[in-house]
Amino acid sequence: MTASREFLNPKTLMQPAGYSHIAKASGGATIYLAGQVSSDASGKLIGEGNLEAQAEQVFKNLKNGVEAAGGTLADVVKMNVYILAEVDPGEIPKFRAVRDRYVNTAHPPASTLVVVSRLARPGWLNEIEAVAVI
Repeated sequence: MTASREFLNPKTLMQPAGYSHIAKASGGATIYLAGQVSSDASGKLIGEGNLEAQAEQVFKNLKNGVEAAGGTLADVVKMNVYILAEVDPGEIPKFRAVRDRYVNTAHPPASTLVVVSRLARPGWLNEIEAVAVI
């Protein structure tokens, strides 16, 4: 069975920047990726205090995870992004630049960004969970 993905941005909703309002997927297998953080395979924190460096590691981890399931980041239809409240909002464009190197910018996944007071481990600045259809 072949997976089908369609990304929609109805004119009745605000025009999104870097994400799609709707991801419609059918066929294939649905893959749920647990929240990925800026630790490498050994558990070492990468990019302490640096959102851009941490985002790079998070997206590498997402890429490795979806590839382990037989897909690619282009198969991601939904992302939930959590960023620590202590991160300066001026850093968000750096995060988005990293994201745009990994996701299909022509058809970006549906996405939610949430600012949180803390993550499970001190030092982590962001965490991303995703759903892919492959």
